[in-house]
Amino acid sequence: MNYSLNSVGRSILRKLCGVQVLATGSYVPDRIVENEELASLGCDADWILQRTGIRQRRHAPPGMATSDMALEAARRCIQRAGVSTSDIDLVIVGTFTPDVLVPSTACLIQDRLNLCAAAFDLQSACAGFMYALVTGMQFVATGNSRLALVIGADTNSRIVDREDVKIYPLFGDGAGAVLLAKGAENQGLLAYALGADGSGADLLYRPMGGSRIPPSIQAMQERLHVLRMDGRAVFKWAIRVLEESILSVLDQAGLKMDELDLVVLHQANIRIIDAAADLLHIDRKKLFVNLDRYGNTSAGSVPLALDEAVDQGLVHRGSRILLSGYGAGLAWGTAILQW
Repeated sequence: MNYSLNSVGRSILRKLCGVQVLATGSYVPDRIVENEELASLGCDADWILQRTGIRQRRHAPPGMATSDMALEAARRCIQRAGVSTSDIDLVIVGTFTPDVLVPSTACLIQDRLNLCAAAFDLQSACAGFMYALVTGMQFVATGNSRLALVIGADTNSRIVDREDVKIYPLFGDGAGAVLLAKGAENQGLLAYALGADGSGADLLYRPMGGSRIPPSIQAMQERLHVLRMDGRAVFKWAIRVLEESILSVLDQAGLKMDELDLVVLHQANIRIIDAAADLLHIDRKKLFVNLDRYGNTSAGSVPLALDEAVDQGLVHRGSRILLSGYGAGLAWGTAILQW
C-alpha cells in the first residue's frame, strides 16, 4: 500500500444550476438482519453498535438482484412525480454490484420500464450516486435530456465476506432514485466537487472479477471474490475528505454552515458522521441519519436517506441540502443542492 493520508487528492469545484429534482423514491428488501443474528458468525452485537452505530441492515433474498431493487425505487419515484414513462429519455445507475458485468443494470431497468431512453451504469462505489447525479444534471442542463432517471443501488450482501467480522456487519442492500428535469435558475447544484485519488485503490477493493484477476476456482478459494477494506485507513481518510470537500463547496457557494437546511452524508459509520459534525459544527437537528436501520448501502446510501428526508417533510422548495458520498476509488462527491 503506497497511499498517504497527506495526499487526499484534488477535486474541481463547479456550479450546475437550472435543474430540479422532481421526485425521489427508494426501496429496501423486507429481510431485516439484526446485530444479534450475526452472533453465529462471531460478530458481537454490542461491538457493532458501539463502533458503527448500526443496529440492523436489510439483505436481499435469493433471486433478488440490484436491478430489482433499483426498479422498485424508480417506480416509486415516477409515481410520486406523476410523469409519463414516455418522457424519460435517460437512465443512469450508480452501482458496483451490477446484476451481471454485461449488459449494464441500467439497460435491464430501461427494458423493464419500457423506456425509449439511453441507459448506462456508472461505477464509483459509495460515491456512485453523487457521480451519477452530477452526470444526469449535466445532460438536463445542456438540453440533452428532458427527464433523467438517476438511481443509486447496491446488493452488498452478495460481495461482503461472511468470515470478516469487521466488514460483514457494516453493509446492507438498498436503492434510491431521483427524477431530474429543467428547473429555475436558482435550482440545482449551487456548488459541487467530484474528486478521486487512485493511490488509495487498495484500501477498499474487490480483487476478482475483472480482467486482471478473472473468475476462477483458485481465486475463489483464496477469497479474492469478496470485498477487502483497510478500515482504519479508510476511516481517517473519510473524515478528512468530508471536512475538506464540505468546506470547499460552502466557500464556492458563498454560504455558511448554518445557512444549510439539511445535511445528508454517506451512511457508512456513525463515528465518521459524528467526527465530521464536530469538526464542521453541523447542527445535529439538520443532520439526517438512517444508518442504524440500513447500514452502508453504498451507492444506495445518499438517495435512500434523501428520499426518507423528503417523506418526513424535511425538504421544501428552496431548501439547501448538503449531499456527500465517498468510498472506494478512492472517490468522493460533495454538493449543495437547492431544491
